Amino acid sequence: MEANKLTMGSGWLWIKQGIYLFKKSPILWVVLTLIGIAGLLGISSIPVAGEFLATLLFPVLFSGLLWGCHALEHDEELELAHLFMGFQRNTQQLVTLGGLNLIGQLLIFGVMMLAGGTALVEILMGSTPTDDPAVIAHATEGAMLAIMIGMVLFSGLLLATQFAPMLVTFDKVSPLAALKTSLRGCVRNLAPLSVYGVMMMLFAIVASLPMMLGWVILLPIMTTSIYAAYRGIFPWPEDAASNTPTPDATPQQDVTPDGQ
Repeated sequence: MEANKLTMGSGWLWIKQGIYLFKKSPILWVVLTLIGIAGLLGISSIPVAGEFLATLLFPVLFSGLLWGCHALEHDEELELAHLFMGFQRNTQQLVTLGGLNLIGQLLIFGVMMLAGGTALVEILMGSTPTDDPAVIAHATEGAMLAIMIGMVLFSGLLLATQFAPMLVTFDKVSPLAALKTSLRGCVRNLAPLSVYGVMMMLFAIVASLPMMLGWVILLPIMTTSIYAAYRGIFPWPEDAASNTPTPDATPQQDVTPDGQ
């Protein structure tokens, strides 16, 4: 599946589109997001296997939110039932995607341990829980190579998983192919994604004051805006058929030719 190469300004456009979708049903978006977070926190609290299960099921829950975005884009109502649609459509593929993400994380931690970051990895994975800054500082000493390797590898994993749930949900792409396609699409659009990331970091700072209350609104906007990014980078056939944006649809993105 070929990805569009968009201009830098698309990063801000995705946020505007995300806010537009959020404003269509703001209260229900907040409710759906809070229910999803509560569900993931409840799963992750299960002893031993909780965090692994949460990683496996995250794409399933996220897929439900994506179906909510899809409904609003097509002038349909956002419903509570959308949150659970991932358990009804492509569930096996979504769980597999979560499994590949989990395997990727474990492999990266393994590489970091080989690079001298064993103590740090044990803290990050929770096998050596601590809140003591001195212990954390000691673990990072001599682990700079492991930290640098981990940052590079986790960045690649993030790009690979960025749009993979959308590709599995809407384009019926296999999990492994979705990871590869997402990675290629992100690499081709590093400029608008960088703009998007910087703006979201600024919004996150504002949302954290006071008492992180703004995150109740920011989190659903993150979902709707990343859906808008997916729709711009990976167009559907009907998008190619019409270049005229409408107020109620996801606006057409600016596309630059290859090599520009």
